Amino acid sequence: MGRVSLVGIEFHAYHGAYPEESILGNRFTLDLELETNFRQAMLHDDLSATVDYSKLYKLIKARMDVKVKLLEHLDDVLVTDILEAYPATTHIRLTLKTPLPALGGLESSHSVQIPYPEAYALYIFR
Repeated sequence: MGRVSLVGIEFHAYHGAYPEESILGNRFTLDLELETNFRQAMLHDDLSATVDYSKLYKLIKARMDVKVKLLEHLDDVLVTDILEAYPATTHIRLTLKTPLPALGGLESSHSVQIPYPEAYALYIFR
């Protein structure tokens, strides 16, 4: 097992439950950590045996371009997309942060974090 991290990826996107968020947009910062078995990549210097950072970034960017209201929903669809692209992934920790959100007060940021598989364990028995 090994861990791959992408830290501090920044996007300007139009997510939010309020009309001004979908018009003006916000800055979003994403931190992603995933665990997978990349032993074959270690042994054979083979990109196809590990997580391709460029492909992972493009996957995230494509999803960030689709407007949603809630960061919780966006986190969930990102986790789903990552699992589809990299089915050997065993753990994901994804944090999506909005620095300096326009909430009418002073706040440095707000964020949503979804850990996989922990956050999904409740859905197994539905």
